[in-house]
Amino acid sequence: MKITFYKNHDWVYGVSATITLKQKPIMKISRILLTVVMAFTLMLGTAAFAQKTKMVGGAAMYPTKNIIENAVNSKDHTTLVAAVKAAGLVETLEGKGPFTVFAPTNAAFDKLPKGTVETLLKPENKKMLQGILTYHVVSGKWSAADVATAIKKGGGKAEVATVQGGKLWFMMNGKDLWIQDEKGGKAKVTIADVNQSNGVIHVIDTVLMHK
Repeated sequence: MKITFYKNHDWVYGVSATITLKQKPIMKISRILLTVVMAFTLMLGTAAFAQKTKMVGGAAMYPTKNIIENAVNSKDHTTLVAAVKAAGLVETLEGKGPFTVFAPTNAAFDKLPKGTVETLLKPENKKMLQGILTYHVVSGKWSAADVATAIKKGGGKAEVATVQGGKLWFMMNGKDLWIQDEKGGKAKVTIADVNQSNGVIHVIDTVLMHK
C-alpha cells in the first residue's frame, strides 16, 4: 500500500492510497482500510493545525468559528461588534462567505471626531452605518500573501472593490501592509491572517471611510 499526501503552500488538502490486493485475507484488507482511514484523519488534523489560532484582544480566535463568533470575544473590538449589531449585519457575517474583513479596533474608532460613534449607532443612521462597515469587507478570502502578490503585480499598489461598492488600495511600507481609503486616509494592518471558518480578519488601526 502506498499513501501520498499532497500539499498546497501550508495546506494539506488531499491524500491518495494505492492498494494492491492479491487474495489477501479479509482481516488483512480491514487493516489496510483502517490504515487509510487513520491517514485521512491525520490529514484533516494537519490541515486544521495549519490554520493557527491567533490571539486578538486577549482572546483566542479559532479558525473553526465564524467571524462573529470570534469577534465577540475580542476586548479590542467591542465597538465594532456593537456597530455590526446596530447595522443588522450579524447574520450576514455569520454566513458562508468567504469574507475578508478589515476590523478596526476600539482605539481606531476613538480616533473619529467626538460623538461620531454614538451618532452612527442611532437607528435613524442604520444605512450610513451599514455603508461604513461594508466598506471594510471584501468578497473572497484575501490572505496577507495574496494582497502582497497583488501589490507586486500592480507595481506597488493594488486596488480592490468592497462589498459597499467603493474601492480600497493596498500598499507596503517596509514590511507593513497599509490600506488607503477613498478619502485618502490610511490604516495599518496590525494583526494579519486571523483565519475564520468563513473567511479571514485583518486587524487595522484606523477606520476606513468611503466617499
